This record gives sequence, structure tokens and C-alpha cells, in this order.
Amino acid sequence: MWVLLPPSEGKAEGSTGAPVDLGTLSLPGLTAARERMLTELTELCSGDPEKAREVLGLSEGLRGEVARNAALRAAPARPAGEIYTGVLFDALGLASLSAAARRRARASLLVFSGLWGVVRVTDRIPGYRCPAGVRLPGTGTPAAFWRGPLAEVLPAEAGRGPILDLRSAAYAAMWRPDADTARRTVTVRVLLSRIVNGTEQRSVVSHFNKATKGQLLRSLLEAGPLPRTPAKLTGALRDLGWRVEESAPGRLDVVITDVAP
Repeated sequence: MWVLLPPSEGKAEGSTGAPVDLGTLSLPGLTAARERMLTELTELCSGDPEKAREVLGLSEGLRGEVARNAALRAAPARPAGEIYTGVLFDALGLASLSAAARRRARASLLVFSGLWGVVRVTDRIPGYRCPAGVRLPGTGTPAAFWRGPLAEVLPAEAGRGPILDLRSAAYAAMWRPDADTARRTVTVRVLLSRIVNGTEQRSVVSHFNKATKGQLLRSLLEAGPLPRTPAKLTGALRDLGWRVEESAPGRLDVVITDVAP
């Protein structure tokens, strides 16, 4: 089973250790594309810092991200599961999973990235800033740049099991499953249910969408061996106490009544 995740825009920094080695990252078929994107980003950020800040859509307070990007090739790297921070990853809590759940996470989680394409949580990378929707001078938007390389590499690696797609729209645009893979793919939408004047009203959750997905994934990883079919995935989530409804083929609505993280 695969679980597809977005990255977090905020990222931790490595403190000590060797820099990234593209040849050691998972999915080696992406190495050439990663090298091209890394070159594009570091050259942009090594030039005019104001231009780089504008291209990357960074506020004045995030000016330091330009210098960090410029130094990516020499920056200390650490496992991607430690680099990515933010609401979803905080709710997932990789570091506090049981040993068995961590093994499942290492085998199943794929994090989509504007810079690296896709990484596993064990891949050693430095902190960086490269949202999927920015338009770089040479490669264009990462979302568009990665479609070709990922379409070539991912189908051959996808196996036969279900795919739980928890990506946000910008990162979902990097790879759309082909017909065979799409039949095994389940996307998730989080809805908040409230009773107003005796009638249930539902709304799409924004910020706590990420927290809910992190909590859902954590409970699934801790529960035991991951489901082998989409139907069993739906059943497993219900058994874990999640209120899930099949709103369309391949789409689950997770209905919550509380937005507390």
C-alpha cells in the first residue's frame, strides 16, 4: 500500500551530517530530474536575492529561505520524516509511532516535493523552500515539470495494492494515476458536520483538514498490517472509529464534528 502525502512548507534544518546525495534517494529513476531542479533552484537563489524572493513568493520575513536554498548542495541532510514539519506531520507524529508502525511508514509513505519529486520519509534531504505552484525561470512550475518524470517512474513502482491519496491540490497535480492505478486509489475529503436548528450542515475543513489526515494516518499505521484493497481500507477506517462515507468512486468523505487538533 502507498500513502501519498504533501510536504509541509515549513521545514526543519539539519544540524550536522553529510549533505544530500541524490544517488541514494529512493526512486532513482528521478535522479536526473532532481539534479536539474536542484541546479535551477540553487542558481536562482545564488543570484539576485530580491528576484529569487519574488519568484518563490516569499515574504520579507522569509528572506532567509533564499540563502538556505542557495546552499542546498552543502547543507546537512537528515531523514525527510524529520525535515517536514507542520500540521499534518505533527498530527502523524512519526517519531512517536510504535516500532511496527514506523516500519509501515517507511515502506508506505511517499512525500511529494516541488524540489525532489517524491521522497520516502527515510531519504536524507536538507530543508528547502520550493512550493509546487511557483514558476521558476527555466523549468516552469514544479507541478508541471514533474508530471513527465513521475509518469515514467511511479506506475512501475506502484505494485498492486491500494493507494491512499492525502495530497493537497497543488501536489496532486504533479502526478495523476493512470487508469489501472486510479482504480486502486482512494482520495480523502474532510468535512465538518454541525447541527444547526436541528439540521445537519457540512462544510469543507481547511486548516484542520491537515490535522485530521495526520491523525487518520497515524491510527491506520498503528492498527496493524495495512489493508490490501480499497474496500478493506474503508472498512479498516470504520473499524478504527472514523466516520467515512463513499461520496464517489474512489473518494471517501471523512466526517468530523470537532476541529480540535
